[in-house]
Amino acid sequence: MTATIDTDAPETRAPSATLAVLKRAGVVGALVAAAIAVALIQSGSGIVVWQSVVTGLLTGGLYGLIAMGLTLIFGVLDIVNFAHGALLAVAMFLSFGVVQATGLHPYLTMLVTVPALFLVGVLVHRGLLSGSGGATLENQLLITLGLSLLLENGLLLFFGAEPKNVGLPGETHLDVFGAVVAGSRLYAFAGAVALGLVLYWMLQHTRLGTAIRAVASNGPGAELVGINVRRIHTLTFAIGAACAGAAAALAVPLLSVTPTLGEQFNITAFVVVVLGGMGNVVGALVGGLLIGLVEQLTTIYLDGQSSLLGVFVVFVLVLFLRPQGLFGRRT
Repeated sequence: MTATIDTDAPETRAPSATLAVLKRAGVVGALVAAAIAVALIQSGSGIVVWQSVVTGLLTGGLYGLIAMGLTLIFGVLDIVNFAHGALLAVAMFLSFGVVQATGLHPYLTMLVTVPALFLVGVLVHRGLLSGSGGATLENQLLITLGLSLLLENGLLLFFGAEPKNVGLPGETHLDVFGAVVAGSRLYAFAGAVALGLVLYWMLQHTRLGTAIRAVASNGPGAELVGINVRRIHTLTFAIGAACAGAAAALAVPLLSVTPTLGEQFNITAFVVVVLGGMGNVVGALVGGLLIGLVEQLTTIYLDGQSSLLGVFVVFVLVLFLRPQGLFGRRT
């Protein structure tokens, strides 16, 4: 199982590749429009459907940021990081603790969670994954799965199972063309998209980003031209973990924080990564938006059922019809 980081902007692709991407985007857009139309017919209420669409897109932006860290790690290291959700939970408890201890604004805790998760990422990769114990794919999967269980149970031991909540000071509700949106949800979406764009810009326009893409494309070749591959692997894993730290600070006012909260995000993030294309950073953001929509529309189609049901249906369909993902490339 191999993958590469795919961050090519449309103008850098061959015309035929760009046409193929646009064609797939058109098909996806048509399917989304059809799904919304069916939901409108079934519910009989335009306001209900519009509320679901807006909520789904705003939630999907956050999913996209979480999945970008996951797909970045896979694209460079070929590691499916089962501990990603647990790292998100750790960052959310860290954000909660900082707010409780200092009264800092929840979003400003990003100044703590991002560098803290970056450091954790460095330690995890150097201490557990880069040695001989993490040399094989099977070992990497077992190590990250074991780390996930360790972190979750550690949080349960220290913080207990009772949900923790962090309120957003001055919380407001906004009217978006008839849909009522909590200010915290809108701010989280804007922050997630902005950080996603910063990550994309970093990969495209900095020396570190160029090195990351070179290692993802051809590790031995990158080493021959003087790139420290082990260092790039460590930095990439740390950046992926830092994405979880950023997402945690944005999401903490929206959710009740529990030790097992990361499990659901882990499942959703893996679906987003597969949908967008393993190793495709832009696809992760687009996939996040689509999965957010699917979750909300599922509650209209199947009233009383888990929103994850629709997510898994999409997951299975993508695996059957386009296993490389909507924006992935055949290998």
